[in-house]
Amino acid sequence: MTEIKLKRVYEDPENDDGFRVLVDRLWPRGMRKDHLKYDLWAKDITPSPNLRKWFHEDIKNRWDDFVAMYQKELDGADAVKDFIKKIESYNIVTLLYASREPVYNHANILKAYLEKVLGKM
Repeated sequence: MTEIKLKRVYEDPENDDGFRVLVDRLWPRGMRKDHLKYDLWAKDITPSPNLRKWFHEDIKNRWDDFVAMYQKELDGADAVKDFIKKIESYNIVTLLYASREPVYNHANILKAYLEKVLGKM
């Protein structure tokens, strides 16, 4: 089974990162494109712009609703199915995100979702 890891884009790459995937819709602030080491930019599996904007208006109070709504978006997205096909052959996949918030960010939800789906395969 594929192991899913999380890492901020601002952390240095390591040999055990495996397949590195940027999972932010927007390019990380202050990051030069030639500096970030990534294998895939999967912006199609990030929260929709409206959901992201709504969530960022009140992150901690909207977290539980955000989790449910983002999971619903993931369930209905063909891009997620395509993404899973791309990553299932890798032993390790590291999801790269820019948020300073280690807990209340979409990458945690995506990681849990992928682990659940990949675990059923």
